Amino acid sequence: MKYNKNNIFAKILRGEISCKKVYENKYVLAFYDINPKKKIHVLVIPKGEYVDLDHFHQEATEQEIIEFNKSITHIVKILKIKDGYRTISNIGQNGEQEVAHLHFHIFAGEKIGRIVS
Repeated sequence: MKYNKNNIFAKILRGEISCKKVYENKYVLAFYDINPKKKIHVLVIPKGEYVDLDHFHQEATEQEIIEFNKSITHIVKILKIKDGYRTISNIGQNGEQEVAHLHFHIFAGEKIGRIVS
């Protein structure tokens, strides 16, 4: 998958599409999914142009990687999630990735269910 500068997350980062922000810093933006699959469904994206986790680990700076990873725990604290959560990132066609911009989903607020059925 090639990075498309006109994907929905790139437009959100440029301010062309609004979002309900949960957290933002120099490296990361987190916001509520507009079509939530669970009671809490937040998307976490890097501000850099990375297609997926593989591309991110190959091209991102060490600081970007550290800040992105730390942000997940920070966001969970902001959301006051106490009973557990799931993070998932879909990669590539077989992984059902829909937007070619690295993003993690944080699901919480209710029982998530099995990972794979």
